[in-house]
Amino acid sequence: MKRFVAFWTLVFLRIVAGLAGEGRSVWKKDPNSSPVSETQMFLYDTFPTEFLWGVGTGAFQVEGSWRKDERGPSVWDRFIHAELRDTDSTDVSSDSYTLLDKDVSALDFLGVTFYQFSISWSRLFPTGVVAAPNEKGLQYYNTLIDSLIYRNIDPVVTLYHWDLPLTLQEQYGGWKNESVIDIFNDYATFCFQTFGDRVKYWITIHNPYLVAWHGYGTGIHAPGEKGKMDTVYTVGHNLIKAHAKVWRNYKEHFHPYQKGLMSIVLGSHWIEPNRSEDALDISKCQQSVERVLGWFAKPIHGDGDYPEELKNESFLPRFTEDEKKYIKGTADFFAFSFGPDNFKPPNTLPKMGQNLSLNLRDVLNWIKLEYDSPRILIAENGWFTDSHVKTDDTTAIYMMKNFINKVLQAIKYDNIDVFGYTAWSLLDGFEWQHAYKIRRGLFYVDFKSEKKERIPKSSALYYKQIIQENGFFPRETTPSVQAQFSCDFSWGITESVLKAESVASSPQFCDPNLYLWNITGDGLLHKVDGVKLKTRPAQCTDFVSIKKQLDLLEKMKVTHYRFALDWSLILPNGDLSVVNRQVLRYYRCVISEVLKLNIRSMVTLYYPTHAYLGLPGPLLHTGGWLNQSTAYAFQDYAALCFQELGDLVKLWITINEPNRLSDVYNRSSSDTYRAAHNLLIAHALAWRTYDEQFRSLQYGKVSLSLHSDWAEPANPYFESHAKAANRFLQFEIGWFADPIFKSGDYPATMREYIHFKNRKGLSHSSLPSFTSEERKLVKGAADFYALNHFTTRFVIHEPQNGSQYEYDRDIQFLQDITCLSSPSRLAVVPWGVRKVLKWIKRTYGDIDIYITANGIDDQSLDNDELRNYYLEKYIQEVLKAYYIDKVKIRGYYAFKLTEEKSKPRFGFFTSDSKGKPSIKFYNNLISNNGFPAHYSVCDPSGEKQCSFCLFVSQKKPLIFFACCLFSTLILLLTIIVFHKRKRRKRFKAKKIQHICVSL
Repeated sequence: MKRFVAFWTLVFLRIVAGLAGEGRSVWKKDPNSSPVSETQMFLYDTFPTEFLWGVGTGAFQVEGSWRKDERGPSVWDRFIHAELRDTDSTDVSSDSYTLLDKDVSALDFLGVTFYQFSISWSRLFPTGVVAAPNEKGLQYYNTLIDSLIYRNIDPVVTLYHWDLPLTLQEQYGGWKNESVIDIFNDYATFCFQTFGDRVKYWITIHNPYLVAWHGYGTGIHAPGEKGKMDTVYTVGHNLIKAHAKVWRNYKEHFHPYQKGLMSIVLGSHWIEPNRSEDALDISKCQQSVERVLGWFAKPIHGDGDYPEELKNESFLPRFTEDEKKYIKGTADFFAFSFGPDNFKPPNTLPKMGQNLSLNLRDVLNWIKLEYDSPRILIAENGWFTDSHVKTDDTTAIYMMKNFINKVLQAIKYDNIDVFGYTAWSLLDGFEWQHAYKIRRGLFYVDFKSEKKERIPKSSALYYKQIIQENGFFPRETTPSVQAQFSCDFSWGITESVLKAESVASSPQFCDPNLYLWNITGDGLLHKVDGVKLKTRPAQCTDFVSIKKQLDLLEKMKVTHYRFALDWSLILPNGDLSVVNRQVLRYYRCVISEVLKLNIRSMVTLYYPTHAYLGLPGPLLHTGGWLNQSTAYAFQDYAALCFQELGDLVKLWITINEPNRLSDVYNRSSSDTYRAAHNLLIAHALAWRTYDEQFRSLQYGKVSLSLHSDWAEPANPYFESHAKAANRFLQFEIGWFADPIFKSGDYPATMREYIHFKNRKGLSHSSLPSFTSEERKLVKGAADFYALNHFTTRFVIHEPQNGSQYEYDRDIQFLQDITCLSSPSRLAVVPWGVRKVLKWIKRTYGDIDIYITANGIDDQSLDNDELRNYYLEKYIQEVLKAYYIDKVKIRGYYAFKLTEEKSKPRFGFFTSDSKGKPSIKFYNNLISNNGFPAHYSVCDPSGEKQCSFCLFVSQKKPLIFFACCLFSTLILLLTIIVFHKRKRRKRFKAKKIQHICVSL
């Protein structure tokens, strides 16, 4: 941890220093850096009080009315009709030109502080050449600006957002011709003269890279030329000079009395190296960003010239020394665009064989280091949805959440001067080469409707909330508590199925034969014929694996050990005709030896997985859980285990995660529901057997473990998502919990929803019915609620058609990219466990609860910080549920003791029994019995008494032997002393007698 802190301190100091030209250092990251560094995780904090929140649009995308009021055609008007023939004109767009009031109302709804919009060059000057302006167009922009000023919304005005007047393209060749630079400057001058008294932020050109590359190179943008590289670079060259000329013009003639600021919006992708330690890959990333962002940024924000990477291109024009001085520094801030336009289509980006990334924070750091810490405005940022999506743009929420939080991290941790953020875009509109196939607006617009109302999407609601709060506030958690669990709380560790040793592994004790080693030099044992030795009875310590387990458990310092038996080993035929007594003896030895460490066992009878169903072969061949006879076979198996092991076991789990066997019995919903029904019956039969035959003698408790992840609506603004989350809980947990802990029947929600889908013809599924006897059998058949919890699922409503369990639920899962997650993509959402615990109490009453498995995969063998973080945060939330919510939590079992090589690393110990640092962390939680303020209420005498008790429990045989030896010595000493006294008495008697005789 110290190494990590030191590394990031150096990085931050370097970032704060902001040395120009040092952008490549962003990629130089420590491969051993902590996965749970607070500086890298989602940040709950607020932006600076003066931070600007805005939203943007492009004129051609939203204005519509392309022929109205003498507006001239642009290159995009012709491009649509020539290249996008299956696309309607922009008249079907949002029609902002005639519906200005609705746009302003949408801005009011969001509460933004600025509105970034562009002026349609051809709406003011139909031919592009400055003459008498189009009065209707002039009136529209004056009204728009005045409306914004009236509402205290700053206008951020873009002069050119790709809609070049068509006349300039036809007569001059567009941006290929240097003459357009002066025409553009004349147009800009008119705008400064007309609107500059009310406009404090100007943008000259929006994303010139896309204009040059796609307009004159790939041809997917207007004017649609598929030119050569020399044309592309010439266009870029002219765009840079046009920007510089307009900036110089404003600074000299308008800035002294208008006091406005001006920049150019530059867009870029971001890229990550395949290997962060490889200098060549890092160089390729640097080259990639230089070819896109550096192409325009370095002349304007740097030294006035192109990046060295581009200078190798023979087609690249050259700036004169005077031009370099003229261009250098022609921006008052760095206006940056980052979004889908810079990633689509991906094949046109110079990826250099590396990986595209959405890490906005890293690219902001690159800008800071390359261009001497400029002030930055995020001038365009957002995501997109498919055209059929209306207001439920959940994905856009998560992308927005991620992007804005990256900006916040850059401000708070990296000292980057970002002063504003522009969400893109205000309205759905025409999306360039995608036309109307995607949507990017915060407000949904039905293009075919007459009124074209602006309906806020969920992303608009979310953005409004961020603006109101000026950042992010945690809603799902409360501050940490300093408290402890009850003194009899069970701290456990979970293991899966223990593979029993069939025979003892120490032949020197139980094998009567004599062996000689290495007599032929082969290093093997050779039996000596005709020689038999005396042996002793088999003992538990003969099992080598038990000693290993004891060593591991002793290091864990737990009070309980949960493991599973192997049904197929104990009863290979599936019935009582053949009982493997040696396997039973092995399991009994495990339990008894573990007890000697003062660790009690929670024993699971049946632990199926997707890879290993765990049924005896004959039962598997007769249909497994599709055959109800398997339930009665399980009852016999359970009774045998209770009989053979029950005197040592007080906590039993019949079946582990029966609600996840839908992954195996998934051929149809009929199979899934029938298998589940039989599993429920099997559990209930086992519980009744224990209750009637063994409880009065063994005093144990029995339940089953249900996989109980929490479900959260992915979109908090849609009731359909909340209903989907509740439906998930009913189908996943209530499916088994309701019959046992509540009604004796499946959840009403589950039955009703399946029936609803049947009526619609979307499914032919049906849940089995419980007979009256089965209801009595199942209801109440558990002594506590046992749950396995690992993560929280973000759920959306997604209608599906088909007769399968997965389809019956009509849900899909969404990955929240802002969440910390494990290598297997398990989201780390600690508050989820508290929510599910409260839900269980609310739904099933005030029952005892055991968390029988909770953990995360952590690939690190030497420093599993992710597991430590997970344990701390999840157990803290469990403590809140216990201490604040009064949930009757009786035990917590971390998952799991050892790991398998082929599976995600959930273990505290590696497959070769090497311990990880998280063991010590878990030890500390156990010894403190939670998170005490000062001392343990349960153990006021402290650690010495605990250590002494542990020593006594571990050394019982030795202490017993010492006591026997001591008793024997005392007895011998007593006998010796007794005989000595007796001899003295005899001696005295003889002496007295002798004296008497003499007398």
